[in-house]
Amino acid sequence: MKEKSMPQYPESYWLQSTKIPSFPKLDQTIKDIDVGIVGGGITGLTAAYLLAKENKKVALIDAGNFLGGTTGHTTAKVTAQHGVIYDELMQHFGKEKAALYFQAQVDAMEMIKNHCNTLDIFCDLTEQDAYIFATTDDGVHKLEKEAKAYEELGIDGELTNEMPLDISYKIALVMKNQLQYHPVKYLVGLLKECERYGVQFYENTVAVDVEFNKNPAIITREGERIYCRNVIVASHFPFYDGQGFYPTRMYAERSYVLGVKTNMPYPGGMYINAESPSRSVRSVSYKGEDIWLIIGENHKTGQGKDTLAYYEALEQFAEKNFGIKQFLYRWSTQDLITLDKLPYVGNITKAQNNVFVATGYRKWGMTNGTIAAKILTDQILDQENPYSELFTPSRFQADPALKEFTKVNADVAKHLIKGKLEYTKAKLDELQQDEATITRINGKRAGAYRDQEGQVYIVNTTCTHLGCEVEWNEGERTWDCPCHGSRFSYTGEVVEGPAKRPLEKLQ
Repeated sequence: MKEKSMPQYPESYWLQSTKIPSFPKLDQTIKDIDVGIVGGGITGLTAAYLLAKENKKVALIDAGNFLGGTTGHTTAKVTAQHGVIYDELMQHFGKEKAALYFQAQVDAMEMIKNHCNTLDIFCDLTEQDAYIFATTDDGVHKLEKEAKAYEELGIDGELTNEMPLDISYKIALVMKNQLQYHPVKYLVGLLKECERYGVQFYENTVAVDVEFNKNPAIITREGERIYCRNVIVASHFPFYDGQGFYPTRMYAERSYVLGVKTNMPYPGGMYINAESPSRSVRSVSYKGEDIWLIIGENHKTGQGKDTLAYYEALEQFAEKNFGIKQFLYRWSTQDLITLDKLPYVGNITKAQNNVFVATGYRKWGMTNGTIAAKILTDQILDQENPYSELFTPSRFQADPALKEFTKVNADVAKHLIKGKLEYTKAKLDELQQDEATITRINGKRAGAYRDQEGQVYIVNTTCTHLGCEVEWNEGERTWDCPCHGSRFSYTGEVVEGPAKRPLEKLQ
């Protein structure tokens, strides 16, 4: 790949093109909070707004800067077309629940449109048709089955041979009148409304546990507490498990995004293929010009090939089909996938009725995260919600959950053992600038990285979550855990959970 033509490090268009307010770090214990929310992404901010409107006293904290994590690195498709999913949902859950899932996504889109209109949030919201396209006979078969599911569920969509995107394909399945927007502009608008309603914001504040007395309290890394009547855990991967065993019920996947200018105008629409490797295309408008977002190459976090190769594959796809004039952005995103592919939203366990969780959005966080906020708000307000049972974390669907549970945790065991047995004779004095290696120091497996100035950073590669061995991610200069998706900077600091503590630094 031509590294000179693209940013050396991943940059999100959403974050680079938006001014986000900053907030202080929590440095004191606070009391008498109705709802303490951990996680400043779409679920946390939407729930904070909905609850504050109902005169609830809300405090929201984030481990980093608000909107700088998963939401700031999304692909931001606001659609009910979540890949080839509805035929599968009908097979596993039945027609009624598959229809309920679709309606939840429609309701989420309506919520977003309503917020934009009533709150005067200008976030480049546009209506677009969404397409899944097939390039193989197997893909055609999948889309034919999916089209039948659309028909049974009453979804406005159909198979078509006319797709605006100029690309080679056999057939496409369209879902009409979907949305796309600038997610950070939208959430900054919600954030400002939250401030107006008195929501307390604290960033760079790491939550590590929940303790119980009469009411729960969120405990931070520095030992401060937020005493509240209800807790919402919306921190992407739950920072608090509550013996819900979430690490055994989800796995993390990474996807990659290129932002480029091409040799042709964007034709409109949002696109994703039916096959693997994944390929998704959408656009954003910036200063009167179309920026194409080329997305795909998903794989389990910490597993797979050199991460730069994924960017290279997307570059080749874009160059072949559209022609690249200029590279503008490059970033990656991480998503959590549950055993049955539906999010976990509700009480974190049956026994804890005032601690709530929202996680496992399977790449579709814009709609799932929005409806999750509505579900949790209704539960806290003791109001009925039609989707509570569908998304409850305590559900268990024998097909496919049992099969996936076995597969996911066998994969964890494999990588746990593999990492412990790995041996390397790499020497630190042979390490080049901007290069990393795995070595042994005093008998410990260690990861070493030499930066552009020649400074060497050495960490113990044992993940501080459950003890798997992290692997080097060259594309983003991070140490990634192949078991549960924790990620650490080359200095060892936590970039993404479930890990709460940094990697041990070695001399």
